[in-house]
Amino acid sequence: MKKPIIEFKDFGFQYKSQREATLHNINLTVYEGEKVLILGPSGSGKSTLANCINGLNPFSYEGKITGSLKIAGMETKDASIFAISKNVGTVLQDSDAQFVGLSVGEDIAFALENESVPRQKMIPKVLKASKIVEMEKYLLHVPYELSGGQKQKVSLAGVIHDEVRLLIFDEPLAALDPKTGMYAVDLIDRIHRESNKTVLIIEHRLEDVLYRHVDRIVLMNEGNIVFDDVPDKLLVSGLLSRYGIREPLYITALRYAGCELTEDTGIADVYHMNLEPYREKLLEKEKMKVERYEQEPGEEILRVSEVSFAYGREEVLKNVSFTIRKGEKVSVVGKNGAGKSTMAKLLSGIHRPAKGNIYIKGEDYRNYSIKEIGERIGYVMQNPNQMIVKDIIREEVELALILRGKSREEMDDKVKKTLQMCGLYGMRNWPVSAVSYGQKKRITIASMLVLEPEIIILDEPTAGQDYYHYTEIMNFLDDLNRKYGITILFITHDMHLAIEYTDRAIVFSEGELVADSPVYKVLSDDKVIEKANLKQTSLYELAHRIGSDPENYIEQFIAYERMIKENGRSTAD
Repeated sequence: MKKPIIEFKDFGFQYKSQREATLHNINLTVYEGEKVLILGPSGSGKSTLANCINGLNPFSYEGKITGSLKIAGMETKDASIFAISKNVGTVLQDSDAQFVGLSVGEDIAFALENESVPRQKMIPKVLKASKIVEMEKYLLHVPYELSGGQKQKVSLAGVIHDEVRLLIFDEPLAALDPKTGMYAVDLIDRIHRESNKTVLIIEHRLEDVLYRHVDRIVLMNEGNIVFDDVPDKLLVSGLLSRYGIREPLYITALRYAGCELTEDTGIADVYHMNLEPYREKLLEKEKMKVERYEQEPGEEILRVSEVSFAYGREEVLKNVSFTIRKGEKVSVVGKNGAGKSTMAKLLSGIHRPAKGNIYIKGEDYRNYSIKEIGERIGYVMQNPNQMIVKDIIREEVELALILRGKSREEMDDKVKKTLQMCGLYGMRNWPVSAVSYGQKKRITIASMLVLEPEIIILDEPTAGQDYYHYTEIMNFLDDLNRKYGITILFITHDMHLAIEYTDRAIVFSEGELVADSPVYKVLSDDKVIEKANLKQTSLYELAHRIGSDPENYIEQFIAYERMIKENGRSTAD
């Protein structure tokens, strides 16, 4: 019989700076060798739970503990953080915040140095850990110069030495492209199976985690555990929608087809589940013709013609050409380092092409200053905290107009209109520090919209957000597109976003544009998926297994989903 490695009994935690407890009456046991997914909306207590396990609470973040938490039989409130760290390793969402060494090798060795492991024993351990994560060729590289996926591998290597019995992964997929995310899930699974370490994964992307087997899912909400059982039971329970968690695409497709889901079909594994009870309804659904709303693109407003760009000698964009028309919603997708963000910086005038041309409404944009380009193309960075410079919402939104010497009357009119568009007018005098992350995103968008640009480029607009906040920000952007005709480019790793909210995908790989097609064509093209480090969605696998053409099936799914959305809008109107 397996021994418990984590034991919560009537456990609670309240941060020193807060009036109310964040965790309430937690009773949870995790056994040696288990792989458990901790799921829940933002603010549900997932990260607080993890930080109680790894000792950051209360050693780094002060607070009051009630009840009991034992790690490997050790009562944590009576133990030192050093004693806890000998049993628990954590891979943070932000790998940069975890690096301490000047090279990959030094960083992997850091935990061993803290334990005074002799050099002759340390070097073989570092080599072994680096080989497990396939980073042995990068031991002399500087960690900050690595790609997002490579950084996560180094962080992982630093905590998988033999002494650690429990590994915690905090949002391991947040910064990774789809294919690298699959690799990360594979790597976590392989380490779990080969080392028999206990693994806790904290992640929003349920479908991606279920790519490999998970023993249990613990669902949290408002500091309480509301579900603790096998994945199959959760997927048929209806709890995902109740608590604002996005269900896997194939589950949505089964529901759309009117299938009554049962856990005894192995529904948590789309690759091996028993589809016979659902096959007939799935095929019937595919035959149904669905008309969908499609906004007619207007005039050409942006043209990229044979553009190349290099940082020093390293060419990151090679002979790229595409056209954007008014009113379009376009996904810009591809692997980490493919050139997506560099293209966004070129379009917004931060960089200028080394070769080729960019035209705004037929005019060479070299004729415009970066300030003038900003009045036509707004660029919203992934992290709103990197853009906001004022303390009050209204002041942030009007800043661009002040810098352009606009009159107070004109500013008041434009700021009011923009804040109303963004649902922020009632909060106009609030401090920025008092609003949520999603509302900060709206503030950064408003600060661009006040200049009345025709195009907005958003870099990973939904990264790290739970499904509730994801839906809130995406529906808001969808309304901007529909009501005001604003053209939107989404730089994203999120294939769900591409399916739900865009009609067209521009795909980059190694600095080249490898596809410019409707989303359903891109997500069913094996060659493009391989080149761009994308991955087949679960819709592709579902279609393949029922003998349907994946391209037609994905197109039909998108059409049906858009129809439901349109009906919802009509009802609301």
